[in-house]
Amino acid sequence: MVLGLSAFYHDSAAALTHHGEIVAAAQEERFSRRKGDERLPIEAARYCLSQAGIESRDLEAVVFYDKPIRKFDRLLSSFIHRAPAGLPLFLSVLPSWFKTKLWTEEVIRSKLKIPSSVPVLFTLHHQSHAASAFYPSPFEEAAILTVDGTGEWTTTAIGQGRGTELKLLQTLDYPHSLGLLYSAFTYYCGFRVNSGEYKLMGLAPYGRPVYKERIEKELIHAEADGSFTLNERYFNYISGLRMISRRFEKLFGRPALRPDQKADDFHMDIAASIQRVLEDRMLALAEQARKLTGSKNLVLAGGVALNCVANEVILRSGLFDHIWIQPAAGDAGGALGAALAWEHLYKGRPRPHLGKGDGMKGAYLGPEFSDAAIRTWLDSVGATFTELDRSQLLQRAAQSLAEGKVIGWVQGRMEYGPRALGSRSILGDPRNRDMQSRMNLKVKFRESFRPFAPAVLDRAAREWFDLQSSDSPYMLLTAPVRAEKRLAVQTEGKKGLELLKLPRSQVPAITHVDYSARVQTVHRETNPLFYELLETFETLTGCPLVVNTSFNVRGEPIVCTPQDALRCFLMTNMDELYLGSFRIVRTEQNESVKIKAGTEEWKKTLIKD
Repeated sequence: MVLGLSAFYHDSAAALTHHGEIVAAAQEERFSRRKGDERLPIEAARYCLSQAGIESRDLEAVVFYDKPIRKFDRLLSSFIHRAPAGLPLFLSVLPSWFKTKLWTEEVIRSKLKIPSSVPVLFTLHHQSHAASAFYPSPFEEAAILTVDGTGEWTTTAIGQGRGTELKLLQTLDYPHSLGLLYSAFTYYCGFRVNSGEYKLMGLAPYGRPVYKERIEKELIHAEADGSFTLNERYFNYISGLRMISRRFEKLFGRPALRPDQKADDFHMDIAASIQRVLEDRMLALAEQARKLTGSKNLVLAGGVALNCVANEVILRSGLFDHIWIQPAAGDAGGALGAALAWEHLYKGRPRPHLGKGDGMKGAYLGPEFSDAAIRTWLDSVGATFTELDRSQLLQRAAQSLAEGKVIGWVQGRMEYGPRALGSRSILGDPRNRDMQSRMNLKVKFRESFRPFAPAVLDRAAREWFDLQSSDSPYMLLTAPVRAEKRLAVQTEGKKGLELLKLPRSQVPAITHVDYSARVQTVHRETNPLFYELLETFETLTGCPLVVNTSFNVRGEPIVCTPQDALRCFLMTNMDELYLGSFRIVRTEQNESVKIKAGTEEWKKTLIKD
């Protein structure tokens, strides 16, 4: 078995594979409860080994997702090239390099107790991304596109996969990066870099792309082959402690928004503009990938591949017949890619899932908890609960949803990647006009403009959404709500967040202001219990979809354990929690349950993002 690791920048993770089959995978943040945890994934690695019933000495190899020496070379070269500018940044990062990153192998062996008989190996960052995209995909051959902030030097790569072979054909190097460009605008609009980019994407439909030409004229120069260069004068991530320079702020006439300030119409227009630029650049890169490979299949990874709107633009272009996106597309997925690169690229082992769909098992690769363990926890804190059999559980949960209640749903193995896919989810009725604002403000404690995704039965998806793809299991593609499901709406004289209050379809809670939705198609084969819940809800209401959002609040990672779930549940305005076979009603719990569950300590850990 091979253990893949990613660490030391953001979203560290561990993944375990056996002859190409994914045994387990999880992000460290789910165990440490530290959002975006960058530290060595000790707990995630322990989970992976325990899931397989092995110890570290039983491993064939440990593979790290990039090459630290090459990354340090980039850091050092960038400083020397711009010295003395950037000295504060250089001095601020040196301690972590000399203490940990330059000695990655030694740290891994020491912290994870890896014996000398087990080799510790390293892949290139974008090779890991490419492997995570191609090897679990359902395709025998495909074009590969990986786009992120930066790896060692590479920020963008076009490659080709065939069988077990994988080659990178064209790359673009730091500091020219779509990921860093988008993150610069994330910072400018007051959101947290490396976690707030999806907020910028969600804000974009409220605005107009009036600054697109300015961005293309001043900030980015595009080439015919899909490559591009950034105008370094406008950015400060290369040699400073801010993402953008003062020149950037002067270009748009305003200083960067502070995190405690609210976005207005200007920031919505900024978001719309950079989103459109990103879509155009991703489409140009996809065109180049098609030209270089001749393939009609495309696979995507890297943090930018989490931009589901850009993914849909590529799909609707007709360049490719099929696209597949790694659900853990960011750095967390690099752990899986590192392990699979060793299995297939270096060992030449066959891909076991070909002909049977993708190899991700629905992304349900994390821990699960028995009813006995859940009951012990609930009893220990004095919680009031009811145990239900499968039929009762489904009927009661569906009925509560139909009554307009918001429920927590914690069942089976935890998802790998940033999306909750019906295992660690908060669910609601999409027909309810107040559901979006209620879930945002009173349950998730986040910005009111943030859209919610629908989880829909796979057989009913095309009835409700204009899907270009027959499948969207990982919530990484958008699609318009079908015209016959829409409602007439008067938008004259309204703009910005005023548009949020206007119901646009029969399922207003998941219909964004541009009539789009980030669709998850649910399959009986990968999550039979969640599938049956949607079927039961459909029987009650005639609606085969529910609102599905991640089980966490702003500043917290998605819950992992029953303890995490109960703590989060008790501190929100969710109505009910379905934890394994147990139904917990919030209003039936007394104050002592909150105290014993550790809610006060939990609140102190939240990141203000």
